[in-house]
Formats: sequence, structure tokens, C-alpha cells
Amino acid sequence: MNKVILMGRLTADPELRYTTGNIPVCRFRIAVERPFVKQGEERQADFFNVVAWRATGEFVSRYFKKGARILLEGAVQNNNYEDNQGVKHYTDEIIADRVYFTESKRDDTAGGFSQQPSYRPPTPQGAPAPSQPGSNNDGFYPMPGEDDDLPF
Repeated sequence: MNKVILMGRLTADPELRYTTGNIPVCRFRIAVERPFVKQGEERQADFFNVVAWRATGEFVSRYFKKGARILLEGAVQNNNYEDNQGVKHYTDEIIADRVYFTESKRDDTAGGFSQQPSYRPPTPQGAPAPSQPGSNNDGFYPMPGEDDDLPF
């Protein structure tokens, strides 16, 4: 199984390019903080090169900027190549399948994208929609029979 889940911050603006077949590909680098700090030292981070293809890549390039926090799912891929001097190079990169928002829009930072459709439950009859101004339900609706006695 090859599955990676990372949350970090972009170290630079993402770079969107197109292949000769006009397929979008976005490359960026993220810094992921390590969960521990040695006493007397600063927090360390690991840096990962990430590639996102097609709609995911276009979304990243449109809505993420340097410093934005991102959560991504994908896989690790090894790349090997030989340069002009005959020296063999080995690199690893993350191929992002899905990316997600990790900061609120109020933070004025970039967001994310999921390939899966988002689900919004239907509004109960007579209840105000959560996005309507003046509704004080905070996105929650009263359940039918809410005043009934609970058995526990």
C-alpha cells in the first residue's frame, strides 16, 4: 500500500504548467513540522515536493499561495534519472490525489480541493437554511420529537 497524508505550508507559490498534450500539472513544495521539539532547539520541518495533476493541480494553483496551509492525500513516487555527466540521481515526490482546506476563509489564506463531491443534507421543512442571514441555528436543525423524553 502506498498512501501518504500530509499537512504543511507551501514554501513558495505553486507553479502550473501544461504538458504537450495540454494536461495541467502543478508542482509545489510543502514544509511539514515535526511533532516534537528537542529541548533548547527550534522546531524542525521536513520538506516534500508535490505534484498535482489536472483539476486538482489547477485548483491548487488558483487558491493556494506561499505560506498557505494544505492537507493532502496521495502516494510517494520515486524518480531516477541520469544527467549529462552520467551521474544517476534519485528523487522522491508526492503525487497528490486530493487536497483539502485547513484554514478558514476568514484567515484570508488559500484553500483546498477534494475530488469527491461534497454532501449537504436537505433542509428540514420549515427550518431556515444555515446560510440565511438572521438564522440563529448555527447550521443545526431541531429534530422531530426533540421534546420527547429520552430513555437514558
